[in-house]
Amino acid sequence: MTPLYELSDIEHHREGRTVLAIDRLELLPGRFYALTGANGAGKSTLLHLLALLDRPSRGELRIDGQSLPGSNRHLYRLRREITLVHQAVFLLSGSVADNLAFGLKLRGLSRRERNRRALWALQTVGLGDFGERRANRLSGGESRRVALARALALKPRVLLLDEPTTGLDESSAAAFEGLLAGLRDQGLSLVMASHDRALVQRLGAEEIRLAEGRILGRPLAGSTQHRLAVAGSSLCLNPSKMPER
Repeated sequence: MTPLYELSDIEHHREGRTVLAIDRLELLPGRFYALTGANGAGKSTLLHLLALLDRPSRGELRIDGQSLPGSNRHLYRLRREITLVHQAVFLLSGSVADNLAFGLKLRGLSRRERNRRALWALQTVGLGDFGERRANRLSGGESRRVALARALALKPRVLLLDEPTTGLDESSAAAFEGLLAGLRDQGLSLVMASHDRALVQRLGAEEIRLAEGRILGRPLAGSTQHRLAVAGSSLCLNPSKMPER
């Protein structure tokens, strides 16, 4: 199987210092990986490289066996297939539906298709009746789920998440954990940065531990017996109901 990502002799520098140094790392498609480590370990930096938002200072990054940066057209296509959900949620003023429709409109989708995808994505995260709500009146947990719905509406091939449950109350964190479990079970390629190793273990993600920008150990394959069900999840992700690409 061709790796989704291959990183070789990667270094990333910031303000004259090395913040990331990875000799070799391979991530396979359809797997759930978790980047763990303390603050400043390099988790977010690595996520930004995987999202193609930054380029490494040195080394080689390959996606689907092709070396980057490649042509502008190639980069443009890849960036449309990879979506990063940031830890800090930034929602536009207006309704929840407006937030989901904005990125879809930029991609040239018809109003009908934008509405269809937005409704599907909101239903996926358990907020099917939230379309007309004002984005600035949402709770922290609701805002985080809308951000996830906005990402899913783009139908990414790779979903990256930066500390998705940090700062949420217990109930909201449990609901979001259920959503992640559902996406994992559908085989979406996922990479999550998290300081919560208990969460990583419950989700059965393959852990990549970072410290001072370096990998401490190779990924540990998550087995099905570690994939604990999350009670009370409102997720209903049916592949037969997912919009076509």
